[in-house]
Amino acid sequence: MPTDLSPTARALRALEILQARPGTTADQLAERLGVTERAARRYVGILREAGIPVESTRGPHGGYRLRRGTRLPPVVFTQAEALGLVMAVLDGQPAAADVDDPVGAALGKVIQALPEGVGRQAAALREHASAAPDRHSARPDPTLTSSLVAAVAARRRVLVTYRSETGNEWDAEVDPWAVVVRRGRWYLLCQSHRADAIRTYRVDRVRAVRQTAHEFEPPDGLDPVAALEEHLGIGWEFPTHVVFDAPLAEVAPWIRPPMGRLEPSGDGCVLVGSTSNPAMYAQEWLASVPFAFRVVGGEELRAAVATLATRFAAALANRPSAAPANPGEAGHADR
Repeated sequence: MPTDLSPTARALRALEILQARPGTTADQLAERLGVTERAARRYVGILREAGIPVESTRGPHGGYRLRRGTRLPPVVFTQAEALGLVMAVLDGQPAAADVDDPVGAALGKVIQALPEGVGRQAAALREHASAAPDRHSARPDPTLTSSLVAAVAARRRVLVTYRSETGNEWDAEVDPWAVVVRRGRWYLLCQSHRADAIRTYRVDRVRAVRQTAHEFEPPDGLDPVAALEEHLGIGWEFPTHVVFDAPLAEVAPWIRPPMGRLEPSGDGCVLVGSTSNPAMYAQEWLASVPFAFRVVGGEELRAAVATLATRFAAALANRPSAAPANPGEAGHADR
């Protein structure tokens, strides 16, 4: 906690703490604020003088809390909070620099509501900082995403309509365990009753959501991020089975979770998974692994690799008569 905050700023921070943690005691409040217990009580007094009804109760379950139904003053951001918020929005959605973008319009309203000094810095940051869009990110529909999150919170089974990258569409009855954001993409981690297995669905490919009356309990100790990573490459239309001659420890850093599970096999290792897009799997994923491999399973993937190999062979069919004498003449050869 910075030591140069004014009494009013500390009182507002105390208000935030009481909002988030009703029943906070004076010593707990003092610890969170980085002040003495006496000073913490003084900041509570400042809130009461400002007309905010802070109640206090004694006993083992006592502490400070806001009276039920209390109407609070507008949110006040510190400089670091305001600038951090603008940076996070631009990082997550570069289009927010445009005032016509829905998120950009919302960000503009937040900036306008900031105190003049902080708002001026936030507006300058938004105007002069450029963000390059991530071509791999995907923005799901906010309403559908909210429906899924509500079902996760209520632990209610849902019926979803899903369309794969190849255009196949189906309905599935699922227990929505969690919504996970990973590298610019939103995923639904769920138990599919249609497949009787764990599935990971891209939320931007969900076309409809309908909550049912059936309740469910997620697995004990569920780690949504770890479970998502483990199951990203499972359950898609086309199976994949790739053998590497190199040891697993050397190959593993090059294997993305959506490619499947990498397991040891003799002196090498085996990658078993599935995909909805064999061409992408071959061109973007397998081609980037710097080890010799053999596709021993998945006819669609074998065909995609054969097509890629034919393209590369054709690219070398007509070699130039002489290579450039200076590598720099080849045009930024180090890029």
